[in-house]
Amino acid sequence: MTAQKADSIKTKGMLLALAAAIFWGISGNCAQFLFEQKNIDPSWLVCWRLILAGALLLVFSFFQSKKETLSIWKSKSSITQLIIFSILGMWAVQFSYFYSIRLSNAATATVIQYIGPVFVVSFYAIKFRRWPVLAEMASMIFAVLGTFLLVTHGTWSTLVISPQALIWGLLSALALAFYTIYPVKILAKHSAAAVSGWGMLLGGLFFAIYLQPWQINGIWDVESFAAFGYIIVFGSLLSFFFFLTAIPLIGAQTASLLCSVEPLSAAMMAVVWLGVTFTAMDWLGTFLILSTIALLSLATKPKKLSL
Repeated sequence: MTAQKADSIKTKGMLLALAAAIFWGISGNCAQFLFEQKNIDPSWLVCWRLILAGALLLVFSFFQSKKETLSIWKSKSSITQLIIFSILGMWAVQFSYFYSIRLSNAATATVIQYIGPVFVVSFYAIKFRRWPVLAEMASMIFAVLGTFLLVTHGTWSTLVISPQALIWGLLSALALAFYTIYPVKILAKHSAAAVSGWGMLLGGLFFAIYLQPWQINGIWDVESFAAFGYIIVFGSLLSFFFFLTAIPLIGAQTASLLCSVEPLSAAMMAVVWLGVTFTAMDWLGTFLILSTIALLSLATKPKKLSL
């Protein structure tokens, strides 16, 4: 492969990862728009997002490989892992994130969720009984300090978001950590599109038993359908497809690092479109939390998978 072709492939991968991150960030703002201006319930939106996006991903996976899409149901261990992932991973991360948006705003909820990688580092430090390296320790300090600035603006006695919003934001970060850690084994055996597609669909159907999503609420007009369609097509299907395509081109570590653009896109869109006020303390807190991604990237060395 020539150097020019290699650079072209790398550029393509970087653009795809950045596009996925921007799509995800804007998707959060679309959700906030539906919650605040169209009175649509977060639970209803999460349920239908999981069902529709999961079904579309499975269609995509089916056309890639019918055998690969269905093989996940041939192993009892895979089925068990898939069910746990669909509820405690896929559904939990979506619901806690969207509910956090409902209680605060898309920008704040997205930034707080990005504390998730710090929880991942903490989990592996406990599991392998080792102290975090310097970069990992620094990332934890930055995450705590960044969160403090976001929720208090530097004043200990004041919360600028509700305690409920902070709790649900931290729960979304924990759910993101579980979502990242738990499916490693099943992803080693089955494609990411199949695992995520089935995980979304099962998570949505599980929630539907409780929610009864056929009871439609809120105001539905052209704007509502446009925002809802964006969440399903751009914020779920295309963003996931772009991210999956980028990973083999530039590697999972680089792709994940580029996805730290998501909170920035969410914050800028919230300011421009939804009129959310982001102060200097908010931007500083955002910068500190996003710095954790770069620090963790420096602390992580690529390792071969042992199957």
